[in-house]
Amino acid sequence: MTDNRYDYCVVGSGIVGLATAAELLRREPGARLLVLDKEARPAVHQTGHNSGVIHAGIYYQPGSLKARLCREGAEATKAFCTRHGIAFEECGKLLVATDDLEMERMEALAGRAAQNGIAFERLDRTRLGEAEPAVTGLGALLVPSTGIVDYRAICAAMAGEIAEGGGRIAFGMPVSAIREDEADVTVVAGGETFRAGRLVVCAGLQSDRLARLAGLDIDFRIVPFRGEYYTLPAAKADIVRHLIYPIPDPDLPFLGVHLTRMIAGSVTVGPNAVLGFAREGYPKGSVDWRDVAAMAAFPGFWRVIAGNLRSGIDEFRGSLFKRHYLEKCRKYCPSLTLADLTKPGAGIRAQAVRRDGALIHDFLFVSSERMLHVCNAPSPAATSAIPIGSMIVDRLHGVEGAAI
Repeated sequence: MTDNRYDYCVVGSGIVGLATAAELLRREPGARLLVLDKEARPAVHQTGHNSGVIHAGIYYQPGSLKARLCREGAEATKAFCTRHGIAFEECGKLLVATDDLEMERMEALAGRAAQNGIAFERLDRTRLGEAEPAVTGLGALLVPSTGIVDYRAICAAMAGEIAEGGGRIAFGMPVSAIREDEADVTVVAGGETFRAGRLVVCAGLQSDRLARLAGLDIDFRIVPFRGEYYTLPAAKADIVRHLIYPIPDPDLPFLGVHLTRMIAGSVTVGPNAVLGFAREGYPKGSVDWRDVAAMAAFPGFWRVIAGNLRSGIDEFRGSLFKRHYLEKCRKYCPSLTLADLTKPGAGIRAQAVRRDGALIHDFLFVSSERMLHVCNAPSPAATSAIPIGSMIVDRLHGVEGAAI
């Protein structure tokens, strides 16, 4: 056995990849395990740029995999934090309705919450004002179990668990080739060649490229969407006590601009959802011509644009004009001003799109005899990462009834 031969190789040190690696070592102590990542540290992309919310699962179709994984994941995430001394807070979420249509949609959400077994309270206008004096609305749903955390801290603790369990994490190792044969999988990364009995790829924004690199036949591509946000000044850090979300439009794939308390004490406003021209370009105006060319060559991209033109234009207006962005915030928090929208930032969501233009909203896994590629892990992937990792290991071990 050479030093570069492993039982398992996991590509990607975001939270799903690390949770999978940690679960493999938990079930198989002593297994030779390697985690590869092209970055210099874990959680650089989607995991490290998300809002830090531990979701309760109110949005998801009752009985769906998303709903189950979110509930299980929220409990597992909080237990993990408690075990490792990582700060988290159950500050609760308020979904605020500002007109009659949103009140109707709020009742539909209440029905979903009840079916999903999620505790909630209905607040009328008066009780909403008492709970959040700076927030205006006709009513709201309060979901007390929603929490906040720093997922980068969770990833650091997971990486520590993997190292303690004998696993190896190698950073600065971009994958350039993947070949599968009857005996194992060969991975070339950072100029080195590794062989593994089983390969799990959790590549997020690059998931389609690595699936194709491995020779898998896929009918989707990743289209990046920028979620741009602002941080409120320190003087406004106590403007809300809960997370404040609008009632989502069921015809749109994103949740809308919201006020998010961060575990470090600040409050952010956002995000919007605008087409990104670079999968990993976080500063405003970032363009990667390889990414642009790949999108332009994919028929599904143009079908998405055609089908979401009106909402897309509205999101771009908010991106270009801060005053338009502010209007979305003032809908339920009228005291905010342009001067409050400081320290702009962005995350990038890896939206999987099929050739026919359909947005993939659920988890998507593509596998072969020795490989499992996590091709789409949408929100609430961070919340759900621990049970997702367990589910992936079930599949690798051939557990009967595994969900993927």
